[in-house]
Amino acid sequence: MRVLFTSIEGNHFQQMVPLAWALRTAGHEVRAACNESLVDTVTQTGLTAVPIRSPTLWEQLDGFQKEAISLFNEIGTSKQDPSKATWEDHLSYENMVVPALYQPLNNDAQIDQLVAAARSWQPDLVVWESFSIAGAVVAAATGAAHARLVSGPELALQMVTRGHFVRHRDRQPEPLREDPTAEWLDWTLERLGSDRRFEETMLTGQWVVDTRPASLRQELDLPTVPMRYVPYNGRCVVPGWLGEPVQRRRVCITLGTSITSEESERFRLGETLAALFRSLAGLDVEIIAALDPAQRGALPDLPDNIRTTDFVPLNELAPSCSVIVHHAGYQTKATADLHGVPQVVIVGYEWVSEDMGEEYEKSGTTLAVSARDLTAEVLREKILRLLDEPSYTERAGALRDEIRAMPTPNDVVPVLEEMTRKHRRR
Repeated sequence: MRVLFTSIEGNHFQQMVPLAWALRTAGHEVRAACNESLVDTVTQTGLTAVPIRSPTLWEQLDGFQKEAISLFNEIGTSKQDPSKATWEDHLSYENMVVPALYQPLNNDAQIDQLVAAARSWQPDLVVWESFSIAGAVVAAATGAAHARLVSGPELALQMVTRGHFVRHRDRQPEPLREDPTAEWLDWTLERLGSDRRFEETMLTGQWVVDTRPASLRQELDLPTVPMRYVPYNGRCVVPGWLGEPVQRRRVCITLGTSITSEESERFRLGETLAALFRSLAGLDVEIIAALDPAQRGALPDLPDNIRTTDFVPLNELAPSCSVIVHHAGYQTKATADLHGVPQVVIVGYEWVSEDMGEEYEKSGTTLAVSARDLTAEVLREKILRLLDEPSYTERAGALRDEIRAMPTPNDVVPVLEEMTRKHRRR
């Protein structure tokens, strides 16, 4: 069969690569649609790219970004339980989320090119990640089956919020059943000349491929194919020092690319790291700090027990770590979970809400700290707690075992074949 993958940008695409290659090595034809600026990212994986001429992710959100981030961080929050919100609350949210988040990330030019490419190639299955609703539009317009690849809790929480909206909507008198999302997608399909109209599966997927273990999933009552998370980070080289024997407990600190330079200044991240490194100097631990040149350049001379590197493949480093401190990115979190490593996550900045930290803490493997409360003392206390309290390591080991018992991408290919036969319309 022919399978088309759609995603909004590089990190989101990387999470799709293992499944794409599992389908490819099973004999299926696979293509990945992407912004033309990401063609090299796709082709370096060995997959075939379908370039789409469209603004980049940040250009798409230009003028909407602050509002979109605010909305994103309100999705399914524990502070305002969506089950207790009124119809007016839910309708107001939907009226904001469509123009501020959905439409900029899935704009008309992008959808038009995707549909044109799909009508030419005729995929049997479209696999889309949770932000790329355009993938569901493509499937509806071409008769392909479609599956949503889920990574992380944030968009699952959005589905919880959407479910409450639908229940409120259906209780309204017929003339008052507004649905901004349905109206936008109905209009889009009509504009494309399709006889299909909006269905809830255009937000949920006809089924879900979920890389989270069952113990970390929200109950959404959706057809779900569990699949083990397999790390992929692009080109990686193992540094020589990683092969040396580990003499002391190892703590990795990695901030990824999610925390911008502006946020680093706002939260005084450089000062915090410098103070943290000084406070850890006398401990019998080895610190591996993955910092970009700007982050490293802002630091003074470091103690002897701290090694800095601009990049190290986390999948290779994690097995030797006792604790990982990171920016709460899903790929980092999932890689640490895969290797049974307790974690400290920094939350409460841009796209990473404090509620995400609360979700992560439920596993008993992770401690969260808000960026606004970030100090060397707080980080040191949380690192030492993870090092000294065995329960975190034990729970991380149990979560690792649960993850490794999940089906691999190769294992789920026959299931996807069967589901595709069931759902495609041609």
